[in-house]
Amino acid sequence: MVTIDGPAGAGKSTVARLLADRLGWRFLDTGAMYRVVTLAALREGVDLEDAGALDRLAAGLDASFPPGLALLGGEDVSAAIRDVAVTRFSRFIADCAPVRARLVGWQRAFAESDDVVTEGRDQGTIVFPDAYRKFFVTASDHERARRRHRELVARGQDATLEAVLADQRARDARDAGRAIAPMRAADDAETVDTTGLSIEDVVELLHRKVRPAP
Repeated sequence: MVTIDGPAGAGKSTVARLLADRLGWRFLDTGAMYRVVTLAALREGVDLEDAGALDRLAAGLDASFPPGLALLGGEDVSAAIRDVAVTRFSRFIADCAPVRARLVGWQRAFAESDDVVTEGRDQGTIVFPDAYRKFFVTASDHERARRRHRELVARGQDATLEAVLADQRARDARDAGRAIAPMRAADDAETVDTTGLSIEDVVELLHRKVRPAP
């Protein structure tokens, strides 16, 4: 088990996916789980501040996460869960204690029988405290905002760099200040600053740390 935590835009999802491929392990995208619940709640018109209603929704979801995909009721929602609105409203799911506990169960079940590289904000601190290696991947806030802005523009979404940066800073503050599972580096995690590094550089760096050369 390798955990990669960190703030939005640090590149941890891409790095985790590529590192898992290189190791021949499974990749666990925990953010996709929160986003699927968010998308379902938005579609169903569920009150995002009603913890009981959100938990009942999550309990009844037919969601699965085959490699590279997110399926909701058999529908491929891999692109839909990356929508700006889903990103913005996913904080309600992340702050919902019963749903969060349920998703932690999903995550641990996913990792029961395979070697896994997982990414999120509480993987090394809460979900997998006994992981073999833990990393906290970050970058400067401007670098992270530029990356996120490029992703949105590439998907054809209308967003300014200034708005992305403002949303990101607000999200960082919420994630770090959350009463439940706040975003922070685990005490035994190694912090990796990816500012100025390519994705390939970061993957190579982490791979050497997970599997050092003999």
